[in-house]
Amino acid sequence: MPRTPSGGTGTGTAATDGRRVSIGTVLTLLRDEFPEITISKIRFLEAEGLVEPERTSSGYRKFSPADVERLARALRMQRDHYLPLKVIREHLDALDRGERPPVPSPSPGREPLDAALEPAGERPATRIGRPELLAATGIDEGVLAEWESYGLLGPADADGGYDIGAVAVARLVADLGRYGLEPRHLRAMKAAADRQAGLVEQVVAPLRRHRNPRTRQHAESTARELATLSVRLHAALVEAALRTPPH
Repeated sequence: MPRTPSGGTGTGTAATDGRRVSIGTVLTLLRDEFPEITISKIRFLEAEGLVEPERTSSGYRKFSPADVERLARALRMQRDHYLPLKVIREHLDALDRGERPPVPSPSPGREPLDAALEPAGERPATRIGRPELLAATGIDEGVLAEWESYGLLGPADADGGYDIGAVAVARLVADLGRYGLEPRHLRAMKAAADRQAGLVEQVVAPLRRHRNPRTRQHAESTARELATLSVRLHAALVEAALRTPPH
């Protein structure tokens, strides 16, 4: 569908003089404001329905100025408001219809998936203390100790600080507990997550060790994209398994 820039969360993307441009040119246009943008990230946003560039007869993508501006708006909303891509897409679609919706806020008490997967160095805080974790999740010492005994949570450093992502983990463990899933049932999920993280690390480890700072920066965005895709694949596999009749 045609995309037109209208309203929203800011402008300032470099102009394309009305021409349709290649994905490489889009990368150059966006990189000043979004240094960690990559071609794979642009393709991922396209796959998520955030932008729909034209295709040449040879299959090459061609982005209009409106496509580039839409991508910039999506990236700003993700960066500045920590919103899930589905919410961002719905907001931008409303703008395209000529509406002027307010910028949505994340659901109270929930951390969006994209924020949870964001590299630690980009987030406002990377460590919280044990009292803060207990207060944020509404659990007591006994419950936290039990979860730690099953390896679901644990301090991230020698000072006993927890990674900020521990809040999201604790809330999800609590939510699953309301359906009768106990910590001992969740050990398999933790083991699967560790294996997924290991696979991601195998891919990005050579990039992290590279002498070029831009390549090392690319490692972080690659890790994030791989993590996002891994989570989506896991969800799709679970849903597919649930749709399969039992033998």
